[in-house]
Amino acid sequence: MIDVEVISDAGAAATALEPIRSRLLAELAEPASAASLAARMGLARQKVNYHVRALEACKLIEVAEERLWGGLTERLFIASARSFVVSPEALGPAAVDPARSKDRLAASYLIALGARIVREVGDLWRRARQADKHLATLALDAEIRFASPADRAAFTSDLTRAVTELVGRYHDAAAPGGRPHRLVLVSHPLPTPASAKE
Repeated sequence: MIDVEVISDAGAAATALEPIRSRLLAELAEPASAASLAARMGLARQKVNYHVRALEACKLIEVAEERLWGGLTERLFIASARSFVVSPEALGPAAVDPARSKDRLAASYLIALGARIVREVGDLWRRARQADKHLATLALDAEIRFASPADRAAFTSDLTRAVTELVGRYHDAAAPGGRPHRLVLVSHPLPTPASAKE
């Protein structure tokens, strides 16, 4: 079982987002039969079987084990991943695209960048797994509490200068066999509880 599966197919996304099926995906972090799922979730077995078949058809779950019980075969299912995320690719032409944004300081542009990361890295990781290869990535995640807007502006300026210098030092457009990489740095305020006042 992989940690995260990126769902890029519209049909699979619709299947995973249906409330009962979404709950089944969470329940199937460990192998379980339709009968045990029905008892656990308080649903009719036939209803669970219907939803399990839909999830299996989209390859969101798979058979983990088969057991013989007095001439009957009981199948235990498990989710194909511990968690799932829907790629903007599932939305087709309506998907967000950072190239359509005119304001690179807008929150909508940052969201579009995040969506592009999910789409691109999800596709790269799927192909790497199919080829049984490792996908080299780098992620940095830090929290900074700025004392003032002036400090935030100074940090932004320093960071921009440092990244520009590093990109200039290592970027080689003519390198034979070189492979382009995408670097995205974002900053946003941390969310506060809904009840907290801004």
